[in-house]
Amino acid sequence: MSSENMLAVHFDKPGGPENLYLKEVAKPSPVESEVLLKVAASALNRADLLQRQGQYPPPPGASSILGLEASGHIAALGPACQRHWKIGDPVMVLLPGGGQAQYVTVPEGLLMPIPAGLTLSQAAAIPEAWLTAFQLLHLLGSSGVGTAAIQLARMAGAIPLVTAGSQHKLQMAEKLGAAAGFNYKEEDFSEATLKFTKGAGVNLILDCIGGSYWEKNVNCLALDGRWVLYGLMGGNDINGPLLSKLLFKRGSLITTLLRSRDEKYKQMLVEAFTKQILPHFSTESPQRLVPVLDRVYPVTAIQEAHAYMESNKNVGKIVLELPQ
Repeated sequence: MSSENMLAVHFDKPGGPENLYLKEVAKPSPVESEVLLKVAASALNRADLLQRQGQYPPPPGASSILGLEASGHIAALGPACQRHWKIGDPVMVLLPGGGQAQYVTVPEGLLMPIPAGLTLSQAAAIPEAWLTAFQLLHLLGSSGVGTAAIQLARMAGAIPLVTAGSQHKLQMAEKLGAAAGFNYKEEDFSEATLKFTKGAGVNLILDCIGGSYWEKNVNCLALDGRWVLYGLMGGNDINGPLLSKLLFKRGSLITTLLRSRDEKYKQMLVEAFTKQILPHFSTESPQRLVPVLDRVYPVTAIQEAHAYMESNKNVGKIVLELPQ
């Protein structure tokens, strides 16, 4: 392979994990205030599965290569870079796409330093989940995503309740600080939530499911509560009196996506997160936050990694390591 090319995850047509393979493509070059990142690791996200299936195209101007987050070392600086970054610095980054390749270009304002004591694989598991969680907690009034949600909610003084489909996931949630967990396959989580809160309901709901759970969400929402929708894994169709039930609760329904936000918004988010939250990932922090990794695959096992995520068995992040 020439020095002008790199390996990247690729698929020729939408479909299943079997369509994925590594392809030699042109290596990008940084322009203006971009840096070139030599990728060490990139985490897998639901958006990658949706994009592979042809259901979630990248935003205009973004790379068509999968990968919304990455860690690695700075390999080159664009001509207009003005920050403190230098070649060789270890960093992690949130991306609109392109992370599952040996190199990716990134605006320098979106880079984050890697906290002391974390490996590059651990760092790759932070940007998407934790920045989404931070956005929802501090900018939209909700609690976060998955394992990140529980820890940030506890740090913010909230009482996190979770629902999951296996005892293993519930045990992990409680280990990370959840006050209680309910198995949605074995009980009505909305009724269990009402029982736990003595009929009051919850002030904040973070929902990546959508259509199939709307009745349960409204049922356990407290008066003047907020329901934040950030995904549609359970479909987008609503059949029933959603608006009247929400109005009766004086509830707020807020929707958000992070991938399609503009660079200015993401840079503001990264700066606030770097200042307020990132120091707590250090091994030296007394109130330490921990990125939870489920499995680490070499990128050559990309098909297996996608199939594993589709099985919905993972607790925490699935990370891909790139050849160095």
